[in-house]
Amino acid sequence: MIRVNEHIPDFEAEAFHNDEIKKVRLLDFRGKWLVLAFYPADFTFVCPTELEELADLYEEFRKLGAEVASVSTDTAFVHKAWHDNSPAIKKIRYPMLADPSGKLCRAFGTYIDGEGLSLRATFIIDPDGVVKSIEIHDNSIGRSAREILRKLQAAKHVREHPDQVCPASWEPGKETLKPSFELIGKI
Repeated sequence: MIRVNEHIPDFEAEAFHNDEIKKVRLLDFRGKWLVLAFYPADFTFVCPTELEELADLYEEFRKLGAEVASVSTDTAFVHKAWHDNSPAIKKIRYPMLADPSGKLCRAFGTYIDGEGLSLRATFIIDPDGVVKSIEIHDNSIGRSAREILRKLQAAKHVREHPDQVCPASWEPGKETLKPSFELIGKI
């Protein structure tokens, strides 16, 4: 299972993106921030609300130099059918990765054995392919795209300012903290 501060492996998957089914490699995203949003399945109840929120904020993510990609164990053809039939999913302009074998979900620790589905999970990955944030939770609890965006902003800020850390609920423009490494060594 992939952990915070580890490099993600390269994977190739089919994706539905821009009205096409095509191959996508995780290495294709190097040089950009990447938000991977794993979800249980297409044609469900909570998933379209989350994916629509991500679609609504997609340009905000892109302004930060990030790409968003969703991942489920459905095929790219099911993603296309959902896109063609759901007003919420029709808004999506980011790649929808297909993982019918569960290989990608297993590598990221989101696969539910016996169900063939993924847990609801979000990974924020830096431009070098290093995981900076992981959130995994029960499938009955929806995520906040705005909170994912805030975490991305914080991760980007500390990458650009390595002498700083972001306190709880930090948002751009608010004060950061500068840890004293002298004090940390005495604790």
